[in-house]
Amino acid sequence: MGKLQGKVAIITGGSRGIGRAIAERLAKDGAAIMLTYLRNQALAEEVVAQIETQGGQARAMAVELAQPADIERLFEMTEAAWQRIDILVNSAAELQTGSIEALSIHDWQRVLAVNSTAPFLTIQQAARRLSAHGRIVNVSTINTVLAEPGIAAYAASKGALEQLTRVAAWELADRGITVNSVSPGPTDTDLLRTGNPAEVLEQAIAMTPLGRLGQPKDIADVVAFLVGDDARWITGQNLRVTGGLI
Repeated sequence: MGKLQGKVAIITGGSRGIGRAIAERLAKDGAAIMLTYLRNQALAEEVVAQIETQGGQARAMAVELAQPADIERLFEMTEAAWQRIDILVNSAAELQTGSIEALSIHDWQRVLAVNSTAPFLTIQQAARRLSAHGRIVNVSTINTVLAEPGIAAYAASKGALEQLTRVAAWELADRGITVNSVSPGPTDTDLLRTGNPAEVLEQAIAMTPLGRLGQPKDIADVVAFLVGDDARWITGQNLRVTGGLI
């Protein structure tokens, strides 16, 4: 029996990349999975099918994370399906690049809506619905401490997410609910490879003491630890999953 048998997890952005790896890992550990996607229904259904093939339970929902009504519906549908919610993983992210001088207010607001406001809304729903001793994990980024040109909105939004994590950890502690975040370094996803030339990836590898890009599974394994009972005495923390980069 998996260590998460009988648990129910909501994973935002669970159709690809790090979110998909988290969904598959938590399902392997026995959790029933409700994953969200924005546009790519086919990818989301592929993840659900993969989990079900391995004997797990999963469903996928199209959710616009910038819309509070969509987030409330996500929690209602999850409770309707499994009568409980134990785990929330905020993995969905929006990235819009551009210098501070050039970035549009629309792009700035969109990034903050998905990366900061949406986790606030999901955590708010979780605070009202999560089982005692539940688990919340927010996926941040190493770019909150490793500044680079062109990512002002992304870095700022994830910095806000890390502070939200710390405050939520205090507010939910009396129910035994832990709230933590993980900060991946450069991770081998489609987003990283399509958004960067080969020399940037080579530089990232050269800067990483363990000498490679992170894999989505590397991040998923740490999240699996944080949502399990072995991490019961960890809350309000940010774990850097970077291969030693920082």
